[in-house]
Amino acid sequence: MEPRLNFYAEAPELMNAQMELKKAVDKSVLEKDLIHLVNLRASQINGCSYCVDMHSREALENGESEHRLFLVSAWRESPLFSARERAALAWTEKVTLISDGGVPDALYQEALGHFSKRELTHLTVALGLINTFNRLCVSFRAIHAVPDGRQD
Repeated sequence: MEPRLNFYAEAPELMNAQMELKKAVDKSVLEKDLIHLVNLRASQINGCSYCVDMHSREALENGESEHRLFLVSAWRESPLFSARERAALAWTEKVTLISDGGVPDALYQEALGHFSKRELTHLTVALGLINTFNRLCVSFRAIHAVPDGRQD
């Protein structure tokens, strides 16, 4: 697989704005480990290998366990995630797949049981951001880091 283009080089003004939003999300009221989990889950849903790789590595560097990262795609069946993380992962799936019926009222009410309205707004902006990155990387075939130059 070859990348189609370098979107950072083609639109630096937009990518700089995107990176400023990322800095704001990283400084938001949300826990860093929660941001890593939702970024990873959205990237899995969108099939973005670049972002799955990056957010898995960043989560590990931030102290997340491999065990939990391996189970993010099966979070419903795993006891390793807190109620707050489950609410965030459910919200992530519905926001990422928003064309599939939107976000139901029941899920909104469930999310409000774990997040303030401010936190839920921050979470939704974070999800908009990762979904934008996923769309850029998938559309333009960004290639994740490959250890030792290995490509099978």
